[in-house]
Amino acid sequence: MTILRQPTRAGVRDAAEKLARILPPSPIFPLKINGKTVVFKAENLQPIGAFKLRGAWHRLTALDAESRARGVVAFSSGNHAQGIAWAARRLGIAATIVMPADAPASKREGTLALGAEIVDYDRATESRELIGRRLAEARGATLVPSFDDPWVIEGQGSVGIEAAAQMAARGLGAPGHVVTPCGGGGLAAGLALALPEAKVTVVEPEGWDDMRRSLEAGWIEPVGDNPPPTACDALQTPRVSPLTFEVLARRGAEGVAVSEAEIAAAQRFAADRMRLVIEPGGAAALAALLSGKVAAEENMLLLLSGGNVDRAAYARVLAG
Repeated sequence: MTILRQPTRAGVRDAAEKLARILPPSPIFPLKINGKTVVFKAENLQPIGAFKLRGAWHRLTALDAESRARGVVAFSSGNHAQGIAWAARRLGIAATIVMPADAPASKREGTLALGAEIVDYDRATESRELIGRRLAEARGATLVPSFDDPWVIEGQGSVGIEAAAQMAARGLGAPGHVVTPCGGGGLAAGLALALPEAKVTVVEPEGWDDMRRSLEAGWIEPVGDNPPPTACDALQTPRVSPLTFEVLARRGAEGVAVSEAEIAAAQRFAADRMRLVIEPGGAAALAALLSGKVAAEENMLLLLSGGNVDRAAYARVLAG
């Protein structure tokens, strides 16, 4: 796609102001972990169950009347899909979502319930980017990627502005280290822009940790051939974008990878200790903390990015 501009902190602040006009802030949960106060930001409690409505709202509200009339096309396994569908419905915009045929039923049903059209594709043999681009060109619609877009990155970063204000209001100080799940890096890049003084750590599932490897190498490294299965459907991005990578690389962000067992343990911890339902991808950062791959620090900000679980799979996780 053609990048019209770079994402900026000013854009993040603008997105935060937009979101504050239509939604209350998602809650924070300070909790002692190994004697340190870690602040958990519960984006799973957003109206669509994930942070993705932030980028969707910032992007779609930036469209002019003519572009809105032609509609939007997005590709997503479910959370970005629901974010786009939610924003489009509020703004009276037609939305089409290219979604993998094996997407969780809860995310598919949620997207349809919000009035979007779904176009299926095979995750293993087809390119969602190509399908989405062709649909957008055929319809004259605006293509809204899930992370490779400056407005989307800025919108996701609004969560950092919001969390910092909440922490300050409760006398918790400024976030010094932010730990976040990472797929394509839109949320992580937005947080890096929102919190320029904070250390940034991205967390991905093992075998899908291309952002970690890219940051270590200094150039973009795609996911390898035949990556392992993962419950983190929201984090199955085969290649990050130059836009997100460059923001994170400039900030000296670091990455870690977590196992499926560590992710499941994090889901159980969230349910037991915070009474929160967290999907596998949304629990990745928590998994890194609980496993010791990221050490707890005073006033660390940790993102619980989504809670759209498959009920049967979640029941198996809770059963342990």
